[in-house]
Amino acid sequence: MSAPRCAVLLCADGPLVVRGPVTVEDEQGAVHTSERSVVALCRCGLSAQRPWCDGTHKRAGASGG
Repeated sequence: MSAPRCAVLLCADGPLVVRGPVTVEDEQGAVHTSERSVVALCRCGLSAQRPWCDGTHKRAGASGG
């Protein structure tokens, strides 16, 4: 059986939207795993729930770069 597929969508001035199971390793080496079918990854660095996006970029007017 093949591994589940993962697709990534880059949102302008917003998060990376990932469809499919995802495991993220942050800069400190901590591993964050989600089995949700869709997750959003923070790109602005302002989320209180990093690596997951919590929408803070909208309130702060952050650009996705």
